[in-house]
Amino acid sequence: MSAFASCTVSLTAGAEADLDEIVQYVAEHDSPGKAAALLDRILAAAEGLATAPQRGTWPRELLDLGIRDFRQTAFKPYRLIYTVAEAPKRQVFIVIIADGSRDMRTLLERRLLQPPTPTSTS
Repeated sequence: MSAFASCTVSLTAGAEADLDEIVQYVAEHDSPGKAAALLDRILAAAEGLATAPQRGTWPRELLDLGIRDFRQTAFKPYRLIYTVAEAPKRQVFIVIIADGSRDMRTLLERRLLQPPTPTSTS
């Protein structure tokens, strides 16, 4: 498989709920147009992982615990935390989409205790 081969990117149920919550909040507190634009930017960031999933950094909160099974990509202030499965085919599972100002350590610990279950595919 070449370094540029595409893989599947999926949102877990938790990441999908995160995305819905973020978009709804922006629509209610700012504008539906800004919420739609933000949704497009987040989905574009997720889709970008299809060709370069290893480009992300390890979340510092997990590195402190010695965990290197998850990576992150970001555009401020949002962080997309994901894992890459290599078998049976290469897949990216986005497990968290969150504002970086949240208590990420608690969120990561709570969410990562559950195995990823994909609900949508891009």
